Amino acid sequence: MAEDPNDWEVATRLIRGGLARSPHGETSEPIYLTQSFAYDSAESADARFAGAEAGFIYARYGNPTVKMFEDRLALLEGAQACRATASGMAAVHMAITGLVRAGDHVISGKALFGSCRWILNTWAPRFGVETTLVDGPDLAAWRNAVRPNTRLFFIETPANPLLEICDIAGICAIAGEIGAKVVVDNVFATPIFQQPLKLGADIVVYSATKHIDGQGRVLGGAMLGETALMEEAYKDIARHTGPALSPFNAWVLLKGLETLDLRVRRQTETAALLADRLAAHAKVKACRYPGRSDHPQHAVAMRQMNGGGNQPAGGTVVAFDLGSRDAAFRFLNALELVDISNNLGDAKSMATHPPTTTHRSMTEEQRLEIGLTAGWVRLSVGLEGPADLARDLERALEAA
Repeated sequence: MAEDPNDWEVATRLIRGGLARSPHGETSEPIYLTQSFAYDSAESADARFAGAEAGFIYARYGNPTVKMFEDRLALLEGAQACRATASGMAAVHMAITGLVRAGDHVISGKALFGSCRWILNTWAPRFGVETTLVDGPDLAAWRNAVRPNTRLFFIETPANPLLEICDIAGICAIAGEIGAKVVVDNVFATPIFQQPLKLGADIVVYSATKHIDGQGRVLGGAMLGETALMEEAYKDIARHTGPALSPFNAWVLLKGLETLDLRVRRQTETAALLADRLAAHAKVKACRYPGRSDHPQHAVAMRQMNGGGNQPAGGTVVAFDLGSRDAAFRFLNALELVDISNNLGDAKSMATHPPTTTHRSMTEEQRLEIGLTAGWVRLSVGLEGPADLARDLERALEAA
């Protein structure tokens, strides 16, 4: 091909990136449903296992359909390499554990998805890795938490569920001073609006289950970064522990990438409109949306959630406080269009009560540390008509 895919616009990358047609010349990417691969000779098998010959070995190590997904997402992200995983949490787990060992220290923001916090607080200490949780937006807190054995900074921004924003470039600068690596969970912002690698991060992780699929069909995850680091930190873990993405799921995610830009931008437009209406409603005690000027870290959000220089955006998720668990439950139970679901980034709008779902594993004290009181609702805005969603929310708010 005469053209360099790196020169393509985002929309073209999402359609054409990584495309590897078989000799049949199919227009839609093929699904290679195979566990293993045959070799022309014993010498070829020997060379392939030695890394001297290109080609696939076993589906746990790689697959042509999975590789198309990895190549397309890497092109979108501007990353040298991508490794797909069976779920977003598989990506988070591997991203963290591949960069630390017994005796190391991790720093992370307190505002995290419940499972991410469990990995850092409960799982990692079993293997001799300690974590200090800090106030994510406070750069001084990150700097003050540094120890001689700090090896990794973990950032979730916007954070689940109250959309707290961390200054990626500022935190990466601190990490760079001590030679620590930085992993950024970029699932809420999506690669359309935020590119952490350009801000200094070493590894970016996604739950592809969310916006990348975007239609509630399959699980998937991904990690992206420089080839050398990805090979050194994760190649053997992926090979020997088996968090492999299935070829069918990879194909579904490829189809999801084709419409990612269109979906996320439309969802964000609607989310911004609904955030303004929620913030103005008498029943809403507080509303958090990075695109609103009253968000505590609005300026940082607009600086880094800008699509690489395009119009800044607030994302597809809104959080709002109805004052009590009872009010939140009444609101959720009165919804007629919006689904009660703990997923997000879907074409269908979804609302959940984080204290009893996504962040249930945290203690009440831990939830209060991040401001997650009993009345908060997290709304993932879908592709329905904005007027229809506004009407559904208004009706449910009256019930609250």
